[in-house]
This record gives sequence, C-alpha cells and structure tokens, in this order.
Amino acid sequence: MKLLVINGVNLNLLGVREPEKYGTLTLKDLEKSLYAYSFELGVDLEMFRSNFEGEIVEKIHSARGNIDGIVINAGAYTHTSVAIRDALAGVDIPTVEVHLTNIYKREEFRHHSYIAPVAIGQISGLGFDGYKFAISALKNLIEEKK
Repeated sequence: MKLLVINGVNLNLLGVREPEKYGTLTLKDLEKSLYAYSFELGVDLEMFRSNFEGEIVEKIHSARGNIDGIVINAGAYTHTSVAIRDALAGVDIPTVEVHLTNIYKREEFRHHSYIAPVAIGQISGLGFDGYKFAISALKNLIEEKK
C-alpha cells in the first residue's frame, strides 16, 4: 500500500512561523515522524511539499494509478483552490484533509474548505497526530475495500 502526503503553501516554515499556533517542530521533524509511523504500519509513504498550486495539482494527477490514498494539508490553498479540489475529485483517490490547527477556531475565512467535499474526512486541530490518524484511517479503509 502506498500513500502520498502532500503539504502545501507555507508548511516549509513549520518551527519558525507562528510557533504559538504551529509549535516549534519543523517539516523535517514531521516527515521523520511519519516515515517511522508508516514503517510500523507497513505502509509505503511518499512525501511532497510545494508552495505552488500548479505543482500540487500536477502531483495529484501523477498519483492516479500509482497511489492508494492521499493525506493533504494544502495550507491556505484549502480555502482558495478550486484547482486542487478538482484535481482530487478527478483522480478519485481516497483523501483525508489534515490541518495542524483547528481551522474552525481561527479567522472566519478559514472555516470554508474546498477540499472537504471531495475528501473522505477531515482532521483539524490535532497537530502532527492528525497526520498519523489520517494515515491509519486510510490504511484501514483501503484494506477493508480489498
């Protein structure tokens, strides 16, 4: 089983950007933690990160036929990108949307997600653990369908 974790805009600033909201751990810390967790679960994990909407769309397109599930934290693109939403809908790969912070306790513009309607679920506000929950949920869902 192969899962793709996509991190979008500004997530390269983890550990530096607003540590009171996002903590002091870095993107590299997150990736190391997720690789270790996926190894425990027996899941092959691919990581991808970009600040560019088109690159994220291209990565989603390339996942078709190659990836069993997607975990995505599109960052601010969650609230603005119809293109990423349409790409996820177009490839028909089970997707879980993840946010480190609780987007519903933040500014009102963050309360709307273009991704949520095409995802099987959304995890918001649980920090790095949210990614682990998403990986575990996708693994279970995919195994149940086989």
